[in-house]
Amino acid sequence: MRFEKVVDLIEQVEAESGRLAMIDLLKSLFKSMTPEELNKAVYLLQGRIRPEYEGIELGIADKLVERALSQLSGLPLETIENMYADKGDLGLVAEEVVKRKKQKTLFSRTLTVEEVYNTLYKMATLAGKGSIKYKLDLLLNLLSNASPKEARYLVRMVTGKLRLGVGDMSILDALSEAFLGGKSYRPVLERAYNLHPDIGYIAQLAVKEGLEGVKKVGITLGIPIRMALAERLKDPEEILEKMGGRCAAEYKYDGERIQAHKDDGKIKLFSRRLEDITYQYPDVVESLKKHLKPERAIVEMECVAVDPVSGELRPFQELMQRRRKYSIEEMMKKIPVAVKLFDVLYVGGEDYTLKPYPQRRRKLEEIIIPSEEVDLARKIDVSDVETLEKFFEEAVSEGMEGIMAKSVDEDSIYEAGARSYRWVKLKREYKSELTDTVDLVIVGAFAGRGKRAETYGALLLAAYDPENDVFKTVCKCGTGFTDEDLQKLPQMLKPYTLKERHPKVISKIDADYWFEPAIVIECIGAEITLSPIHTCAIDEVKKGSGLAIRFPRFTGRYREDKSPREATTEDEILEMYRQKMIKIEG
Repeated sequence: MRFEKVVDLIEQVEAESGRLAMIDLLKSLFKSMTPEELNKAVYLLQGRIRPEYEGIELGIADKLVERALSQLSGLPLETIENMYADKGDLGLVAEEVVKRKKQKTLFSRTLTVEEVYNTLYKMATLAGKGSIKYKLDLLLNLLSNASPKEARYLVRMVTGKLRLGVGDMSILDALSEAFLGGKSYRPVLERAYNLHPDIGYIAQLAVKEGLEGVKKVGITLGIPIRMALAERLKDPEEILEKMGGRCAAEYKYDGERIQAHKDDGKIKLFSRRLEDITYQYPDVVESLKKHLKPERAIVEMECVAVDPVSGELRPFQELMQRRRKYSIEEMMKKIPVAVKLFDVLYVGGEDYTLKPYPQRRRKLEEIIIPSEEVDLARKIDVSDVETLEKFFEEAVSEGMEGIMAKSVDEDSIYEAGARSYRWVKLKREYKSELTDTVDLVIVGAFAGRGKRAETYGALLLAAYDPENDVFKTVCKCGTGFTDEDLQKLPQMLKPYTLKERHPKVISKIDADYWFEPAIVIECIGAEITLSPIHTCAIDEVKKGSGLAIRFPRFTGRYREDKSPREATTEDEILEMYRQKMIKIEG
């Protein structure tokens, strides 16, 4: 298939604001492709080459692209740099350069989806001496044969700035309609994707083997399972009512959630964003080899920092110093860790995700040899409010974030990739009627003045709406940032800077700067109020009004362990507001 056909679809999707129209466009394209082409195209549509857990990213530097365009056009590098500064989009610069070149040159061949994908894969995986020159040559070869429009999107792909907004869930919808017989089969496809989160593999399987093939997808050691997520409620009484009068309660540790895969003695560790972080925790790898009995298993745990002198657990921010590629041995000594296991998903060839929580917990107890480094999350069984309240207070007094309540019913399966009331979190901040901790996505910023003239005065933050796969504004936050934060924020946000609002950001406010929804930060608010200018839960409480967090403050915590789609949801904000109003009216 000609690469031009994919580019035409990208251009149409850019022009569409409706999700249903986008799915129809995707469906039409998918049905015209071979399985091998489809496998590659779904990655290209997202500006990716492989699934996220493989850690293969394009991310070609702007400077390298500028050099390629200079060589292609014969224009001085300074001219290309000036064009980029003027247009603010290197893709548009590439389009103009190729357009001028095509007017002078008649000879070029047609680019195919396969050629583009294979070339980009080579570029993404090249490393070592001479790799920069080889990448430059490969990019030049593509651009010399590209049409102006193809060049525009090629450059956006290689620099990681395609930002089309085609998420995995939209692709699953299109695949369901194109190859499985309609949207009603989407849950089957999503279950397969949650167990094997490789969108290219799932797409190829759907077109090759249809519904029956998709149903056969199971757990594969070494491939992360999308993690189950929890809802939130404000008090123990409500939790027990929601869970039918009984539940299990576990400590919620202030650490990094990790999914560990053990396969014949080899350990792989994945973050909640499905990144392979094995190299960051060699001590955890060695501990699991000794204390996780089965040769083949998948377990979930919280990795927490430990004071090397007192043995007390330390806060999340200290643990995040372990997130590095260098001086790991040094940091292991400075910040030792322990792991607290709370679930088992797979043991010796058997899928445990469809078994109820009590059965999974019993199995977890069987397969662990407890030690100071590896132990089970503290847990009790609860059937009354007083006991749950006391356990919560105990957890908080011992430095935990709070507790996690889990259903013990027969249907208390592990819902991979889903958020449900089978798990409910109760954190210490939620106990305060006017101060709730929320994880929000940076979508925009406002120019600073005076002391902040060289940085941002405030950030525009949004909650996530999973039903429509969009981000809705909920507050402007300008307090809680240290001088160090203010200095590094522009650099941190630079790779995600946009000239216009991202299509998945719903906002009534015009920010001075717009960003791709990518970075999640934790904030505390005084209260949640009705707002005519914010779009979170718009029209849900009062027509024309959304919800806003009043007097928000940054807590100092960058949630690097959370993806934007794992941020606090619109429904959670709405529920927190309603609970506050119930208490006021009561």
